[in-house]
Amino acid sequence: MHVLIIGAAGMVGRKLVDRLVADGGLAGAELTKLTLADVVRPDFPAAFAGDVSTLEVDIADPATAPRLVQERPDVIFHLAAVVSGEAEENFDKGYAINLEGFQHLLRAIERQSIEAPYVPRLVFTSSIAVFGAPFPDVIGDDFLMAPLTSYGTQKAVCELLLNDFSRKGLVDGVGIRLPTICIRPGKPNLAASGFFSNILREPLVGQEAILPVDRDVMHWHASPRAAVGFLLHAAAIDTGPLGGRRCLSMPGVAATVQEQIDALERVAGAKATRLIKYQPDEKIAHIVAGWPRAFDPQRALALGFEAESNFDEIIQAHIEDELGGKIA
Repeated sequence: MHVLIIGAAGMVGRKLVDRLVADGGLAGAELTKLTLADVVRPDFPAAFAGDVSTLEVDIADPATAPRLVQERPDVIFHLAAVVSGEAEENFDKGYAINLEGFQHLLRAIERQSIEAPYVPRLVFTSSIAVFGAPFPDVIGDDFLMAPLTSYGTQKAVCELLLNDFSRKGLVDGVGIRLPTICIRPGKPNLAASGFFSNILREPLVGQEAILPVDRDVMHWHASPRAAVGFLLHAAAIDTGPLGGRRCLSMPGVAATVQEQIDALERVAGAKATRLIKYQPDEKIAHIVAGWPRAFDPQRALALGFEAESNFDEIIQAHIEDELGGKIA
């Protein structure tokens, strides 16, 4: 099996590569070739004995997608994106990468099929930002897409394209609407949701963190470990039951900021929670107010997708995967 990962240098991309290499295969097939692409050259997976290509490319460049699919990878993971806050600030960049880059990929796959049939499994990372307020208390699988941000709009349009290209038999697509991924390792990024991770990640290593919203803000979360599991499962499932609706809201944990902090205190003690400093930011609060808070993802659960069941488990996953099982 040949797997292409677009966005392989990002946090989830790196973890996906590690998991694929550790597993040695996908969907019952041996992994023989990896093509890893991103705007910065992805790390070479030294533990993988198969064929590896690492490419520094710009998905917004129309010449990139044909290059990526010319060897006809069996499975394509499309993870590349400009995150929510940056897409809102840089309108043109958001559309160029989040929407036009995906269109270039779909068209390149279509052109490959002219010479001989080619229908790869295409796993697309969408977002719960495709939904917009007003929300019910819990969002079911039939709630309409009505995004209130440029990022959400770009992802929603990509979902419609994935449905249509799958309907036409040009790709075998699965779109997964990721919850906010928490706790993200490393340094803060430009995502408006970054504080959800910051208020846990920094205190766990004895550093202060800024909380820009009120503690009653509720949101939908899953760990990086769960996100990788979603991707791998999406690459392997029977897509027949999806019908024409190829995109799914993923399972997760609905929690308020206060519930996050309570879980942090249970796991790491009051010394950790005292490091969280409240500094309100009206811009971030306004963005977050337009986000969904809780889901009932019955379609995804019926297909076997799994996530954590509480926030203590999310924090524990971070401690195990990023901190060697130890906290400050």
